[in-house]
Amino acid sequence: MMASRAVFVDRDGTMAKDVSYCSRTEDFKLFTTTPQAIRLLNEHGFRVIVITNQSGIARGYFTEETLTKIHEKMIRELAQQGAWVDAIYYCPHHPDDNCECRKPKPKLVLQATDDFDIDLERSFVVGDLPMDIELGRLVGCRTILINDSPSKEGDATRNPDAIASDLLGAAQKILNWEEGKVV
Repeated sequence: MMASRAVFVDRDGTMAKDVSYCSRTEDFKLFTTTPQAIRLLNEHGFRVIVITNQSGIARGYFTEETLTKIHEKMIRELAQQGAWVDAIYYCPHHPDDNCECRKPKPKLVLQATDDFDIDLERSFVVGDLPMDIELGRLVGCRTILINDSPSKEGDATRNPDAIASDLLGAAQKILNWEEGKVV
């Protein structure tokens, strides 16, 4: 059996509004095009795996139980529109902890790769920060930067394979790549 293709997606700023240390379910808001984007990837056989840093846990802003409730809300809202994520991996540590699971370190992607038998060369990392692009480079995936501000495009530290204004645009670029179209 052939290994799966996956899209590793950042959560805050990519799938949902970036709320500083989102600690309440009512503050978690998916972008309007996120369910459509994820459904498109689901329909085309991609595993969709969320990879997110959640240092608010280590900082004491919220608990893992609260994070679980936020993720349950996300899963419910996606399901209401026929979309799903295959898994959610998160780093609960403080940046100063120097853990192995905080993006851009690859531990969470490598764990997902083992859990789901993923072919990283046929997979993508999509996110809104340089660390997401760096993560993709480290694991050998193609990368798409979510950037709704053209002024950021010249930032040489990013160097993504492509830039999209939102996750739906990223999903469309991924499907174009799969069809051999130039992105």
